[in-house]
Amino acid sequence: MVTKPLIVLTGPPGSGKSTVGEALAEAVGVDVVDTDERVEVRAGLAISDIFIEQGEPVFRELERQVVAEELAGHDGILALGGGAVVDPSTQEALSGHRVVFLDVNVAEAMRRTGLNAARPLLALQPRASWLKLMAARRPTYERLAVLRVDTSTAEPADIARHIIDRLGLGGQGPGAPTPGTQEAAP
Repeated sequence: MVTKPLIVLTGPPGSGKSTVGEALAEAVGVDVVDTDERVEVRAGLAISDIFIEQGEPVFRELERQVVAEELAGHDGILALGGGAVVDPSTQEALSGHRVVFLDVNVAEAMRRTGLNAARPLLALQPRASWLKLMAARRPTYERLAVLRVDTSTAEPADIARHIIDRLGLGGQGPGAPTPGTQEAAP
């Protein structure tokens, strides 16, 4: 099991990757990196502007580069953008990491994301777009994950504690379920 980063969070838009990442980082005393934020800094543009001005392929290449760098160099919590897992090289790079799939139901995802223009893949017909994204991505999220946690109803601090307990990281020791493990809500 690769121990750097400590935990990698994946999941669809609205699953709470950034929020749960912050709670996890605070609970175990490490830093959190959100790859979407790193992509924006590198590009000097908001993600929605990258999509509009440069196109999705440019965004995905920046995202792939940032994820690879952070997987190699970040010690704490790494929150990936929802679509990062679609890249085959990212999938390969995630092998052996403590990947946690933050799952969420569509109603809660819509409540959390709303009609947020900063989420370009959800800008038109958000509910239908989200369901289509999940149909395509769910098998990959599940295959890569050592743990799946439903974030639909729990608070971020409770989700963080649940993840820490399930991964045996109370003392940041090794220990993790095997990839594909499914888990109920905390």
